[in-house]
Amino acid sequence: MPAPPALATEIARASALLATDPAQAERRARDLLRTAPKDPRALLILGSALRRRGDFAGARALLEPLGRAYPQAALTQYELGLTATGLGDPSEGILALRRAVSLKPDLAEGWKALGDALFAAGDAGGARAAFKAHVRAAVADPALGDAAQALYVDDPARAERLLKAHLETRPGDVAARQMLAQALLRLGDRHAAQALLETCLKAEPERDGARFQLAEVLFQQQDAQAAIGHLNALLAREPGEPAYRNLLAACLGMVGEYEPAIAIYDGLIADYPKHPEVWLNRGHALRTVGRSDAAVAAYRQCLALAPGLGEAYWSLANLKTAEATAGLEPAMVDQLARADLSDDDRLHLHYALGRTLEDRGEAEGAFAQYAAGAALRRKTLRYDAGATTALIARSIELFAPAFFQARAGSGSASDAPIFVVGLPRSGSTLVEQILASHSQVEGTMELPDIALLAQGLMQQVGGDVAAYPELLAGLDASRLAALGEAYIARTRVQRKSGRPFFVDKTPNNFHHIGLIQLILPRARIIDARRHPMGSGFSAFKQHFAHGHAFSYDLTDLGRYYRDYVALMNHFDAALPGRIHRVIYEDLVEDTEHQVRRLLAHCGLAFEPGCLAFHENRRAVRTVSSEQVRRPIFREGLEQWRAFEPWLEPLRTALGPAAERWRGGG
Repeated sequence: MPAPPALATEIARASALLATDPAQAERRARDLLRTAPKDPRALLILGSALRRRGDFAGARALLEPLGRAYPQAALTQYELGLTATGLGDPSEGILALRRAVSLKPDLAEGWKALGDALFAAGDAGGARAAFKAHVRAAVADPALGDAAQALYVDDPARAERLLKAHLETRPGDVAARQMLAQALLRLGDRHAAQALLETCLKAEPERDGARFQLAEVLFQQQDAQAAIGHLNALLAREPGEPAYRNLLAACLGMVGEYEPAIAIYDGLIADYPKHPEVWLNRGHALRTVGRSDAAVAAYRQCLALAPGLGEAYWSLANLKTAEATAGLEPAMVDQLARADLSDDDRLHLHYALGRTLEDRGEAEGAFAQYAAGAALRRKTLRYDAGATTALIARSIELFAPAFFQARAGSGSASDAPIFVVGLPRSGSTLVEQILASHSQVEGTMELPDIALLAQGLMQQVGGDVAAYPELLAGLDASRLAALGEAYIARTRVQRKSGRPFFVDKTPNNFHHIGLIQLILPRARIIDARRHPMGSGFSAFKQHFAHGHAFSYDLTDLGRYYRDYVALMNHFDAALPGRIHRVIYEDLVEDTEHQVRRLLAHCGLAFEPGCLAFHENRRAVRTVSSEQVRRPIFREGLEQWRAFEPWLEPLRTALGPAAERWRGGG
């Protein structure tokens, strides 16, 4: 029998107060229960009000009988779940929340609460699935339901089609624009997604979901400083939200603020001690600042919580000390035998086990593991070796000596940057560490800013990647100077010491030497180079956190190295003496002489501290961080020869570059 109209109205009013004034909602619910003592809606409102005010025991006393009387009531199960979690009973809380969303799959707040509970319990995969369901359930407009479902089942292309059609008739629909940005992100179009999210926030500045998505996009594009601004705004409204805090810590690390980042991770661990990925991220930060023992402890704790988390095994192996992975080989083998292991965990485990076997001298077994990991990673990447070769050919054609002569005197007057370019695993971190041990030079990290400037130029011509580098021919002197000054301004956040010079050690910047010459003609450029078989194999057996898509196939690697040498040889001819080459093997065998040559090229006086680079305690954020904290060792020069029987595809792809690789600089 329906409730009397007056009672129904009062129930609605009391319920509406829960979000803004739970104390007032409690008073109204108690008043209602005086006239309708068994009304389940009034009991639910009272229980929810008590829970919101922190009286979890009182809420449970009310809600448990209600849950038994009405086992199919989703909102009662939802309140029971939050109450149990508040009382420190996460297992019971998760069960109740699962019942709530199974009874009412469109209960958005139920999915969010379930995700939070699973996150706190350390079930990262379950939490991600719940948050994904929350995004779908939170779509209130039925017209967007099909697009939300397409995103939920990982069909972003269909979601994109549906949303673009919807926006043709409702161009001002902010929710649809935010969903379209999500679809574009999954399709890999970060720039278009960023533009959409910015329009969402312009229309609705309080749309926190869009703001967080924008912060994530900015972080992915390595624009951490901009992301930090958005995250601070979000945390001002919701200071305890773990996702905001976790991303803020990652952004702080990206701009060199490592200790504040570690402090955030410490706080997250205090709040969520069972979450393995927080321990993992803390381990990464500790490793960066040279606290290796603490990093190992963090990675080990991560594995204690999540024995199948492949990245933790790889992080330990990537410290490149046998002690870090001691005793873990049986666990790696057991985890790899699991049929339900994700590809991401599996590939990390293959790399970690490969490192363990290599340390033991089992080259054949180690190579098989590296190859298995690389094959899994290669499946997830779009890389076209032919496109790289074509880009190099176009660059060589454009950047003739006359091209630079016609633009002499353009660009920024700054001489602060020292660019270290080349291929990964070729000694660039060692070169950076030597330079950063000089009193006049600051080491930073692999900075994204030159590539971001190039991407910005491409965006200005409609996002056509094929327009670069030819579009540089259309830039006048004032534009070139402005770009150079923009680079100096963008990188200022990375400079902490006030030293006059700084190192930008981004290997792939060799693609942008033409741009660097135009906008920063006084910058120094160092080419760190290593024997192609040594650097090629070293890159192949390394899993990189991002980038270097060419490194997961031996043939792609050989072609990439060949293209790199061709471009650098061209610049040696077009810009004589402009680029100083450091051959890794020469640096190892004749360190002081090579260091003196390097410093002289940079206009720096020799300092003995540059030979004691391993004593420099600065943060190092590359895979070679542990190696450059030790004196130079020669044992690694010929490591690739033990694997030579399996490296023929690399040698074949290199062609003449396998022998003629030193160049003329």
